[in-house]
Amino acid sequence: MIGLKGTLNVIDNSGALLVECVNVLKQKVNNGWGSVGDEIVCVVKRARPISAAQSGSNAIKVRRGDVRRAVIVRTKKTVRRPDGRFIRFDDNAAVLLNNKREMLGTRIGGVVSADLRMKGWGKIVSLAPKPGLLVYS
Repeated sequence: MIGLKGTLNVIDNSGALLVECVNVLKQKVNNGWGSVGDEIVCVVKRARPISAAQSGSNAIKVRRGDVRRAVIVRTKKTVRRPDGRFIRFDDNAAVLLNNKREMLGTRIGGVVSADLRMKGWGKIVSLAPKPGLLVYS
């Protein structure tokens, strides 16, 4: 559950390392808390340093202080699946998006929740090394 001022790690190669949630973009369910697959508006709190030698497709795309959209891909809060299993991760993580709801980076550097595919984020699941199946009964 991600709310206002919640911090998330960024697991793509867009250049951001840490973001802070400022708004959860979804219907008025769950009173402003975001879960896996929800879109948020966030501020980049920490980013990779920009060197003059970088150019081309792997150039840093964000700077500290940028306001961006992101999708939540992992949460520490346990999520119950329809079959009764509970899924929980070690941290909160997100992937940055552009204004057309496309990924800002080209790679995913960590495990993401498999529930993203059901919520319309199949591209993120396909780029990730493997979907997460951490189960706690």
